[in-house]
Amino acid sequence: MTSRPQMYRFHNGEKAPLPFSNDEYDARLSRLRRSMSELSVDAALFTSMHSVAYYSGFLYCAFGRTYGLVVTDDQCVTISAGVDAGQPWRRCHGDNITYTDWQRDNFWRTVESITGRGRTIGYEGDHLTLVNRDKVQHFLAPARTVDICHEIMHQRMYKSEEEIALIRAGARVADVGGYAMREEIKEGAREIDIAMAGRDAMEKEIAKTFPDAEYRDTWTWLQSGINTDGAHNPVTGRYLKRGDIISMNAFPMISGYYTALERTLFLGEADPASMKIWQANVESHEYGIGLLKPGAVCSEVTEAINAFLKERDLLQYRTFGYGHSFGVLSHYYGREAGLELREDIDTVLEPGMVISMEPMLTIPVGQAGAGGYREHDILVIGERGAENITAYPYGPDFNLVG
Repeated sequence: MTSRPQMYRFHNGEKAPLPFSNDEYDARLSRLRRSMSELSVDAALFTSMHSVAYYSGFLYCAFGRTYGLVVTDDQCVTISAGVDAGQPWRRCHGDNITYTDWQRDNFWRTVESITGRGRTIGYEGDHLTLVNRDKVQHFLAPARTVDICHEIMHQRMYKSEEEIALIRAGARVADVGGYAMREEIKEGAREIDIAMAGRDAMEKEIAKTFPDAEYRDTWTWLQSGINTDGAHNPVTGRYLKRGDIISMNAFPMISGYYTALERTLFLGEADPASMKIWQANVESHEYGIGLLKPGAVCSEVTEAINAFLKERDLLQYRTFGYGHSFGVLSHYYGREAGLELREDIDTVLEPGMVISMEPMLTIPVGQAGAGGYREHDILVIGERGAENITAYPYGPDFNLVG
């Protein structure tokens, strides 16, 4: 009987254009290897979608399988399942090895073939499962393991010029989706139909702007009435009616990089109580934008906006932090948790960081002005200030629709 391989290289076709240049990936790997050297790590094992994509350009689709990336002093190797054939090779920077499913744990045998046994292994403590932690011990028998999740998160906080260019393009595409949804907002329209119009417009724009990319995961949320009370509430089949509060959300995904546009609108009219809350949230949004600059501390920005809302007796309606980092992230994976506008984050804003300002107030049903009010802009921190790269207007002057 012919023996079946545990792993093989299926380099089918030629390398495809990646989201960034080879120089960009090499620079990321060089910074990673400096950190590995400082921590005396022989091999770094990445299993999260965001880290694999950040260092190799390959954004995997797990479907219940394990995927990874191993980086050593002289290798950068993605490890993928046979179901994907040659696509991971074509869409990665560096080498790729395919593992087979003829035998359980061939993924780990493939990792071992690169790292060897008895070495010092770096891992992502915020992603590696307990099951896979045990696999590391069994198959790699490491002399030592080192959690490197904080070092690599810190690296991702600082965006290169190529990253910022991609994020800037994403913000523009989000605006396209916002305008497309605004055109569809009318009495009797369904949330789902409006959302689809925005998604379709963004996907067409992404394909036009990035003809060599892979297209996946762009989405929209159009929420109305009580469905606006949470920032991540799914779209429904609810029909809009006059006087509704609306939360419009456009999320283009370009090669694993997420951007966002979020706006409050009202259909036809907003009662005085709603208008008062809406204007107060817009004012807090503008105030917060003005605080984002080099040297600002995330927790101090948060406390300042808290005080702003408390003066207006609105702080009790705040539902989450005021902003977060951008880069390789989506609703499925990743985010630099160390760069968020929250009370417990003391990160200092520096040039090259990209962060949102997105205050939200939720007024419960039964109170005047009930609903969720949210605005969202993306800002690039520069040497002297911050550039707002979101262009779609906010506030009643433009978003009182119909």
